[in-house]
Amino acid sequence: MKSPSKRRTMMYFILIMVSVIVLSIVSTRIWGGKPEQPIQLDRLIIQPDMTIARFGRENALPDQVLKEIFDLKAKSDLEKKLDEYGSTEEIRASATKKLALASEKATKNWIKIPVKFGLWFVFLSMVFLGSRKRKMTPGLRKKLLFASVLIFGVIMGSDPGPMGTVKDAIHLYGTAHAIFPPRMIALSIFLLLVVLANKYICAWGCQAGTLQDLIFRINQTDRQKAVMGRQIKLPFIFTNTIRFLFLGAFTLGAFLWAMDIIDPIDPFKLFKPLHLGLFGGIFLFVLFLSGLFIYRPWCHLFCPFGLVGWLAEKISLVRISVDYNTCIACGKCAAACPSTVMEAILKRNTFVIPDCFACYTCREVCPTESIVFSTRKRTLPPADHFNKVKKAPEGGL
Repeated sequence: MKSPSKRRTMMYFILIMVSVIVLSIVSTRIWGGKPEQPIQLDRLIIQPDMTIARFGRENALPDQVLKEIFDLKAKSDLEKKLDEYGSTEEIRASATKKLALASEKATKNWIKIPVKFGLWFVFLSMVFLGSRKRKMTPGLRKKLLFASVLIFGVIMGSDPGPMGTVKDAIHLYGTAHAIFPPRMIALSIFLLLVVLANKYICAWGCQAGTLQDLIFRINQTDRQKAVMGRQIKLPFIFTNTIRFLFLGAFTLGAFLWAMDIIDPIDPFKLFKPLHLGLFGGIFLFVLFLSGLFIYRPWCHLFCPFGLVGWLAEKISLVRISVDYNTCIACGKCAAACPSTVMEAILKRNTFVIPDCFACYTCREVCPTESIVFSTRKRTLPPADHFNKVKKAPEGGL
């Protein structure tokens, strides 16, 4: 088989990015209909002697929205005065909250969302069941990642996505003190998937995550060697510190200034590129380009769901573990792992285990099939396990 070249790797990167952008534009035009972004209002014009009808006209709100805000029973209720519903501040708070919820509801495609969750269930189940047969190869992994990007990103669009359930929930509550129940249901489903099978939704279902993963893999040979440059593993203490600080800055921005600092650089906007500004476009180009050399940079450095999922991952039922009865301490699994997590799982030399994206690279290279993805409990390696010289059994790789 011909070895991949630097030129070919860069060509693949450009081809993937251009294809995602162009096909996403076509897809969003086909879906059409409701806007992806919620309505943004800088301020509400409120005067106590206003009628509800005038309040609607001054703030460009249709009657249906006014009905949801004020719980109107008849059209004649539009002539009621605002002061019948409380003080100006009470009306402002109530209207802002209900308007935010109405806006959220109006932006959702209620046909696409259940279809997308159904496809997630089918796709993730197929990957999970197929992986139990230990048939994962570099080529198959790339095909599955590409399929995930195509189905859940290009075809089904940016919304919903795991990150949005955390990001938008924080922003909505920070700006309007509102909770959107459907989003909480989606977040619960995503977290349940993390608990059932170690970050499986991030690994194989998240459109932005799988795109980053695919880009990282096209810069590798079948032996996990970088084709161009050098692929580096950032220390987890560094990446998780940045991720905590970024989430803190985002939360403060939402609660103190009603700002969404993620929105301009949201990687999910790559699947609705017409909503992406110049700064965001430049940022995402640099982000995904860096993905050739750093494994899932957004997931490790910025993603709010990545951080929440990492915490939920601690109680995952199915996850990567090592059978030290057959492990020969060759270290191939840790070397092949795209991040620092397998080193931590293998040697248990750190109290904190980094994110594991269940990519199966470690299982793929293990000569004794000592790496398992199951409900098996993680154990500590025997004393001096990595100081002994061991050989693979007959027939081992």
